[in-house]
Amino acid sequence: MKKTIARKRWYRLIPIAFITYSLAYLDRANFGFAAAGGMAKDLHITASISSLLGSLFFLGYFFFQIPGAIYAANRSAKKLIFWSLILWGGLAMATGLISNVNLLIVIRFMLGVVESAVMPSMLVFLSRWFTKSERSRANTFLILGNPATILWMSILSGYLIKSVGWRWMFIWEGLPAIVWAFFWWRLVSDKPKDAKWLTETEKDDLEEELQKEQNSIKPVKNYAAAFKSKTVILLCLQYALWSIGVYGFVMWLPSIINAAPNMNIVKTGWLASIPYVLAIISMLSASYFSDKTLKRKSFVWPFLLIGAIAFYSSYLIGTSNFWLSFVLLIIAGGAMYAPYGPFFAIITEILPRNVAGGAIALINSLGALGSFAGSYLVGYLNGTTGSFGASYLFMSGSLFLSAIITIIAVKGSGKTSKNKLREKSAVIGISDPVIS
Repeated sequence: MKKTIARKRWYRLIPIAFITYSLAYLDRANFGFAAAGGMAKDLHITASISSLLGSLFFLGYFFFQIPGAIYAANRSAKKLIFWSLILWGGLAMATGLISNVNLLIVIRFMLGVVESAVMPSMLVFLSRWFTKSERSRANTFLILGNPATILWMSILSGYLIKSVGWRWMFIWEGLPAIVWAFFWWRLVSDKPKDAKWLTETEKDDLEEELQKEQNSIKPVKNYAAAFKSKTVILLCLQYALWSIGVYGFVMWLPSIINAAPNMNIVKTGWLASIPYVLAIISMLSASYFSDKTLKRKSFVWPFLLIGAIAFYSSYLIGTSNFWLSFVLLIIAGGAMYAPYGPFFAIITEILPRNVAGGAIALINSLGALGSFAGSYLVGYLNGTTGSFGASYLFMSGSLFLSAIITIIAVKGSGKTSKNKLREKSAVIGISDPVIS
């Protein structure tokens, strides 16, 4: 009997996942705007302390990735994300109330701790609801919350800082996470079998297809065996280097733009949003074609290489032509974001369910260290050299190495995988949620 996997999963779950991760990203990325919009002056924060504050989030983010992912995989991603929403919203609002740098240091670190399990938990959650031929797009719609949030947050934060100040910006942008927590709790179920909006047949068909995928993956005994895998180790290094470029860019782009002649915080907000328009387009395109071809690697390393070249070209131009340099930064931003969906699809396709969540968390943890290094060292280089050229070169080199490691780490025939998937699809009648 022909089976069709329910398409309504896309309309029920993806908007919820997108909003949840968007709010997480809002409350971590608005710090860059506060720093450029008066917080550093009001709290007497030096350039070195500002770099530390910008990067402390990622240090906290590093420590609790794996425990959170294991809890999500073995217990409940729904419960973990519910409490994370409430806690990170409260900490974000508290940032607008403090007047002591030491308290700010604690809050930034704790914000990282609270948010640390969200990304791996959400990826584990989506892997239980979407099949191999859908997973890159599902991951992309989740991570799309990153550039989409920065796009509107850049504009909104600029206006909020100008009209009510950086303190109220943190308060108004932290409150939605607390409110959304209760919508999240009401709207999602951890697994298809718990969803009241699916029929019993739809639940069985989806579970059957997901189980077939697991049967085709080589078993891995435990987390220790997965973490020793050469591929996992290389992907950890790759993601750390990639994150240096991404978060150096995210945290310091407002300051880079704001330093241009005749610039103000509102103009900075509008200009800082432009790279994320390209990021959204490139992410959607890369994930779509990645799912169609199943050649995941081919939609990761070329984009990272383009990002490296764009940063290096911007470094060569320097301050001689701000607008050309800015166009290259737009290209770099779009290229860096494009591979996220295909990249995280790789992990759930090479490791079985019993260890995939932990492996995602480990890779994301190393990414957090790269994010810490990126946000701190880019700020440090900007402060010590008095220009942005050295930080451009640093981000360019990191992305270039990340592209090379991707080529080495990810092996296998995409064509073979695609043929196997076509054979399965012909039998069970999977319909494409985007095309159909």
